[in-house]
Amino acid sequence: MIYRPYGRTGKDVSTIGFGAMRFGDVDNVDACTEMVVHAAERGITYFDTAPKYFGTRSEERIGEGLRELRRREMPYYLSSKTFESTESGIRREIEAQLKRLDVDAIDFYHMWCITDLAGWHERKKNGVIEAFLKLKEEGLIRHVCVSSHLIGDEIKELLDEDVFEGVLFGYSAYNYRTRVAAFDAIKRKNLGCVVMNPLGGGLIPQNPDMFNFIRTDENETIVQAALRFLIAHQEITVSLVGFGEKSHIDEAVEAVENFAPLGGPELEKIKAAGSTSFEGICTGCQYCLGSCPEEIRIPQLMDAYNQLILRGENELIGRLKYHWHVPFDEAAKCIECGRCEDACTQHLNIIERLAEIVEIGARAE
Repeated sequence: MIYRPYGRTGKDVSTIGFGAMRFGDVDNVDACTEMVVHAAERGITYFDTAPKYFGTRSEERIGEGLRELRRREMPYYLSSKTFESTESGIRREIEAQLKRLDVDAIDFYHMWCITDLAGWHERKKNGVIEAFLKLKEEGLIRHVCVSSHLIGDEIKELLDEDVFEGVLFGYSAYNYRTRVAAFDAIKRKNLGCVVMNPLGGGLIPQNPDMFNFIRTDENETIVQAALRFLIAHQEITVSLVGFGEKSHIDEAVEAVENFAPLGGPELEKIKAAGSTSFEGICTGCQYCLGSCPEEIRIPQLMDAYNQLILRGENELIGRLKYHWHVPFDEAAKCIECGRCEDACTQHLNIIERLAEIVEIGARAE
């Protein structure tokens, strides 16, 4: 395992992190605990969860796993998050989290899911920074961090806040162009940098031929290639992988164990080979879930639209018809209220995409 400094905190963490949002069987307590222990045995020390992953069960499972790590005297660092922005709301949240996680403090605590600067300014107005600093002073959190879905120069403005010690944001071989601006602020502020969705929400392993340009070794899997692409970025502290089973942990760790550093020109060559058509792919985060007043199944429709981007109309048609069993006319129910786009962490033009799906469906009939 490779370990890197988490910014200016003085802590060294594993460059592969355990993302607790994709447990294969979250109701199986023993299996989840075994996964946490197995990850620690393979050298992973960074464990990330949140209060909305599987309801509260993700934090509960991580808490049970960390309890076992303490019993075995194995090292770990804990990361979690909150949507709350007022002091009272944050305090209620973290008190419940500490109980579920069975810890006295959370190492890396994030102001969660900043999707636009207007929303960030509103949270600041509500006192989120002061509340976090108070929690740190009381010893309930150790480091003030932020989770952002901003793109371009907007993320630089967010990270220029002097309060943050680390940042979590989406970054992978297909969307690096929209997030690369963050690295300037990360280096300038000496921040810990954790990236999520390193496999594009599953799109990269599902489309290995399409993403073959990231492979530098014919013997590596596409998953390992995607992780090595990220590890080659010295600015990235942790690549956060959502593990569903123990074999996923082994594959990710092997990407590190066999890692051969990529030179600058080699990394740039991989970036240059990436088509701009990969930008705008939905990562399947499902933050839009439940936002539609017409109950349109936005995540399923956007997953099908990914197939349009990657492989063409026939794949979109097949994805909706045979995989999701969602009729085309469901997209026609859109009233253009914009709630799904407000919830979208990637700022995708969902309304336009729904209209395009309707047109494709009409041609397919």
